[in-house]
Amino acid sequence: MTAAIYAGRQKMNTLLITKDFGGQIGKKAVYIENYPGFEKITGVDLIKNFLTQVKTTEIEILTAEVTKIKKEEEGFVVLTNDKRNYKAISVIVASGSDPRPLEAKGEKEFLGKGLSYCALCDGPLFKDKEVAIAGGGNAAFETVRFLLNYIKKIYILEFGSKVCADQTNQEIVRQSGKVEIITNAAVKEIKGDNFVSAIVYEDTRTKEQKELKVGGVFVEIGYHPATAFVKELVDFTDKDEIQVEPESMATKTEGLFAAGDCNSGKYKQIVTAAGEGAKAALAAYGYIEDLKYKK
Repeated sequence: MTAAIYAGRQKMNTLLITKDFGGQIGKKAVYIENYPGFEKITGVDLIKNFLTQVKTTEIEILTAEVTKIKKEEEGFVVLTNDKRNYKAISVIVASGSDPRPLEAKGEKEFLGKGLSYCALCDGPLFKDKEVAIAGGGNAAFETVRFLLNYIKKIYILEFGSKVCADQTNQEIVRQSGKVEIITNAAVKEIKGDNFVSAIVYEDTRTKEQKELKVGGVFVEIGYHPATAFVKELVDFTDKDEIQVEPESMATKTEGLFAAGDCNSGKYKQIVTAAGEGAKAALAAYGYIEDLKYKK
């Protein structure tokens, strides 16, 4: 959305294609306390503010999912799931990332039946239950903070020897008195009948398997870049992130840029993603202007 705002301000003929607005911010970020200008704001409200500003520009918005991007002599062709094609001189990929699955037994079977990747969406459904959170980073702890309003008890299952959430999140969670943190825990299985009733994990030190009786499981173990549709045009890191030049967000294909969580940038933050969107749009504008000059 930041790229769209900058492209609109440069009076570029711009089409914004998205399957939905918000991404992880709208679905995962309960409270945001580190975005400049807002001491504290919900993810949903921040997205509303972004979208309101996007709509003040003269760009076109299309609700669809991009399935492939092709490079042609005159530029690019963007293919969507509604079988339509769009031609462009330059393309900015800002597709973010998707939740990384646990790869545990029963995960697929209980998705939507007590297992969730979105506490903001599903948290109120688990009122007064005991639940488990798989993960020990900031996303997991922020999920816990939201669930504290509803949940009786929460188990945090961290694969490593210690949690890596920032100290503020850790202090708030520990002071609640409703959270038990279990480290060195490898989730092995989600169990239940028609709905989740237990989670099985292995103590990675002793190799002993243990079972917790829970009424729900929330998965917060990271994300995988949503980049498959552009794989023939870019280089990837070992994490499937798009390799970019950090000043311009340029990929190895001229005219193709990548911003936000889908690229190789080290810091995955809302403010850095927005900054990269601005860089990418300005670089795309410069690229198109250079082409005009060459002609």
